[in-house]
Amino acid sequence: MFKLYINSIHLNQLNTWLLIIGGGLVLNHLSLVWKVDQDELLGNSLLLWVAVCLLIWKKRHLLNFNSQPFSTSIGLFLVSFILVRSSSITETNFFVRLSPAISLVGWSLLASGIRGVQQYVKELLILCCLILNSTFMSHVFNISAVTAKFAGYLLWYLGFPVTLQGVNIILPTGSVEVNSGCSGYTIILQLLGLSVVFLSMFPNPPIQKIILPLSAMIIGFLVNIARVALMTILVAANQKEAFLYWHQADGSLIFSGIGVAIFASLYHFLNRHNEIEVTESET
Repeated sequence: MFKLYINSIHLNQLNTWLLIIGGGLVLNHLSLVWKVDQDELLGNSLLLWVAVCLLIWKKRHLLNFNSQPFSTSIGLFLVSFILVRSSSITETNFFVRLSPAISLVGWSLLASGIRGVQQYVKELLILCCLILNSTFMSHVFNISAVTAKFAGYLLWYLGFPVTLQGVNIILPTGSVEVNSGCSGYTIILQLLGLSVVFLSMFPNPPIQKIILPLSAMIIGFLVNIARVALMTILVAANQKEAFLYWHQADGSLIFSGIGVAIFASLYHFLNRHNEIEVTESET
């Protein structure tokens, strides 16, 4: 009886330390993103960290907390590396996106050891969504020309006398060059990460594991086309301030919000449709 009481105290102390270390790692990354002044990355990081924390909290009573000295040493090394490396970051680089995944691996080693890391696969997959960025994806497969072409089609359908030259969308009074930053990967990757969150946090039919990621990419691409078309119209109208607003200020975040709203609505519709089918099959 006394031994069980001692073990209970030890487990509570361990949980407290794990909570403090985990919370510190989350705050460290968010402050790092704030420091490099990346509003979009900050929003994505908040969303993904909240999802990870909720998943771990939901299954906290099922987790096996049994770390060995060797695993604990590796975990402490990774956590220390993250904290030391974070103190010298002055601008956006790959480490800012990679550090959440390293932080989770280090924390999981402290909590559950090497064998227990497999308990956090879903959470690690969610945080890996932060690693990909538009610059990297553009090097792998540049869709700037495709984005320009579809934006040109949209303008032509709306009645504008548009001409296309590679990644340049040309109107009689102005033109826009669709570079890698405007190709659409930013919104696409954001919605793709959201699809991973939905698939990880909620029960979904197998078909949705295919539909949701594909829908996220299509919605992100189409929303960005509308944004590029709008910026082309503003350039042609000599509205420089409005162009800058929709290109790099709050306007770009508004389009991201529109994409999230459309995708969330689609997910809600699919869930409702699935619930109706399940109800009908039971009656």
